[in-house]
Amino acid sequence: MSKTHCTASTALAVLLAFSATLPAMAAPHHKAATKPAATKEAAAAVRPPEDQILAVINGQVLTQRDVDNRAKLFVLSTGLPISPEIMGRMRGQIIHQLIDERLKTQEILKRHINVEPDQIAAAIANIEQRNGMPKNALRNRLASDGVSLTTLIDQIRVQIGWMQVLREKLGEEGRITATQISQREQALQAEQGRAQYFMSEIFVPVADPRHDDAELAFTKTIISQLREGAPFPIVAAQFSQAQSALDGGSMGWVQEDNLDPQVVNIVRQMPIGAISNPIQVAGGFVIATVQAKRVVGKQMGTQLDLRQAFFPFDAPLNPQNPTEQQRAALQKATSAVQTVHSCDAMEALNKSLGEKRPGNPGSQILERLMPQMKSVLESLPPNKVSRPLVSMDGIALLMVCNRQEKNLAQQSPSEIADQLMNEHVEQASRQLQRDLQRRAIIEMRPAAKATN
Repeated sequence: MSKTHCTASTALAVLLAFSATLPAMAAPHHKAATKPAATKEAAAAVRPPEDQILAVINGQVLTQRDVDNRAKLFVLSTGLPISPEIMGRMRGQIIHQLIDERLKTQEILKRHINVEPDQIAAAIANIEQRNGMPKNALRNRLASDGVSLTTLIDQIRVQIGWMQVLREKLGEEGRITATQISQREQALQAEQGRAQYFMSEIFVPVADPRHDDAELAFTKTIISQLREGAPFPIVAAQFSQAQSALDGGSMGWVQEDNLDPQVVNIVRQMPIGAISNPIQVAGGFVIATVQAKRVVGKQMGTQLDLRQAFFPFDAPLNPQNPTEQQRAALQKATSAVQTVHSCDAMEALNKSLGEKRPGNPGSQILERLMPQMKSVLESLPPNKVSRPLVSMDGIALLMVCNRQEKNLAQQSPSEIADQLMNEHVEQASRQLQRDLQRRAIIEMRPAAKATN
């Protein structure tokens, strides 16, 4: 090995060891699942026929293939090895969720609502970004593991189409007026000094509160997977029946008066980042996680406007034996540290590298970043490139374009309007779902009750 190659190899090893906990903005943070061959064979041996009909919903069939595809999507997108026993416990809830989606799809078609392909593509990109995945990573993983992309597209099409149904149903009533915004602003003023939470949710509906054992067992299974490391945004997007599902379960900043009392009692005691136990509320169970807490009125923080350039690797990095391409990527990144002097140049560089990560990762709050990332950015002067941040799949360079001290607790009128609209939509969604279920003719076949 030449001296140049030896130096590059050493540099990659040292940089990876030092910055492995410093992921680039929107870099992957979970490992792909591996499943023993014996487990696959055992599961295959007891799997029912794919074309077996499990239910008929207003004349539309639901098959075992539909359930299998949704289960595979969950396993692949969480990146965790999940036993057949766990999937068996989840099967009943997956069936009920798919029945609800059939009812929603029928309502969408009845109203002649068309969901455009670019809307679906944007939603998939949003899920990937929230989960720190590269562009097209979810699509590629599905394809490589034999799961039809249609499974993901159909689910997202229902979520987007259902939102349009609700907006159409709300009509004029769905408009947020200046008076309503003013009233909420006054309410926030009255809550000065009280707690506010930046949180996410997963809502699991219960059809009959007298018999909620299946839904409770499903909720506990989801919680166990989240605590094992399953990404909350991915799980919420697939299984939550709240309208926040399309945003990965994110509710944004909410005050206690806008939460169920049962949820308030839990989140007051929750550590940041913890996953709650099942919280029973009207209509079902809630799983909550809190990303941040603050006091209504004032919370000063530093908002960073960032740019990023990402040098992708051609294969996962072995620090002791990097490939030629990886050594070259380090040399290019090191050179860019000295030659790039503006945010426009950073964006142009990232574009030339194929935009495997967004050149503009959006505004970031310094105080909410991981400690290691915070240490890199808090002392980085504007328009200066950070040191190379090496991960298993590439090297990132970051640049601070602008810093701004702002009151993070102060909500703008547009943010208040969005919050009010979300509340209206959520109420309308639950009411319309109950109406559709009451009017539906649903024939459950015996096979739906069997376990895998």
